[in-house]
Amino acid sequence: MTSTAPKLGESVRIDRGTRIKKFLVGAGPLLALIVLAGFFTIASPTFSTPGNLSILLTQLSILMVIGIGLTFVILLGSIDLSVEGVMASSSLVFVLFATNDRNDFEFGIFAVLAGVLTGSLFGLINGLLHVRLGIPSFMVTLGMGAVGIGVATVLFGGRAPRLLDDGLRVWGVGNTAGISNLVFIAAAVLAIAFIIQRFTRVGRYGYVIGGDEPIAKLSGINIRKYKVLSFVLSGTAAGVAGVMAATQLGVGDTTIGGGLLFTAITAVVLGGTLLVGGRGGVVQTLIGVGIITVLANGLILVGVDPYIQQAVQGLVIVIAVIASGWSLRRRVRVIK
Repeated sequence: MTSTAPKLGESVRIDRGTRIKKFLVGAGPLLALIVLAGFFTIASPTFSTPGNLSILLTQLSILMVIGIGLTFVILLGSIDLSVEGVMASSSLVFVLFATNDRNDFEFGIFAVLAGVLTGSLFGLINGLLHVRLGIPSFMVTLGMGAVGIGVATVLFGGRAPRLLDDGLRVWGVGNTAGISNLVFIAAAVLAIAFIIQRFTRVGRYGYVIGGDEPIAKLSGINIRKYKVLSFVLSGTAAGVAGVMAATQLGVGDTTIGGGLLFTAITAVVLGGTLLVGGRGGVVQTLIGVGIITVLANGLILVGVDPYIQQAVQGLVIVIAVIASGWSLRRRVRVIK
């Protein structure tokens, strides 16, 4: 009878190949970011200038905050499609509670808190409806996103209120040491999110729930509780992003988050977080946001036609989804 067991040399080669594949899967997004940055540095002398690097950091700041919030939900194998509606409501609440041209409110820093807590409230409602009523997350959050736009429209009243508080306005248009203040806010959000993900149960259990929810339930984890908390984090991040956008634009508006949701989800997946949950993290999301931002900025600098830019970005999205699906396919194959 012929033995089919691999020989020692073959086993070593297989193990080495497996390690190389794992390294490429883990480091792939970072390598892609480095290659993209290197290519555009060569293709356009303007790309690596301090001025453009400052623009890049500013462009990725709000997108990164949104992506960080989404990461906590996507790690569960869920999705949050309410981001744009939440940003609209949060921006309107923030501006209307600060010094503005529509009412006599002047709550200063408390206006920021009101805007952020608006996002937290939406996240809490999303989470409770999802876990208590068993409604799929995409349906719940899509509906709440529409509610957010509706609330913002009511607050909007036909004319976008302008932010007149110079002390708050400087958060969005001011800079420190040549770097936009928005970048420092985004960095603080990233640091807090990293601590939550690495050192708290909300973060650690998110991986367990997303990796295998039935096993997590058998382990005694209060799945409902941690799912709700993850949605609260996502809503809070969207609230912060809404406030950041309002300080940058100087208004509260119903369209303030327009187009950012799809881009943020793409960045999360592109960074290496699986849409089915269980793998990824906020640091990976930072890399994904970097890829999206560098690609968009670089294509503009080298003079690529806007329609071709959209096609290239769409291709990147397709590749990211395929890579995510392939990783899932491999994981299912291993489980079998």
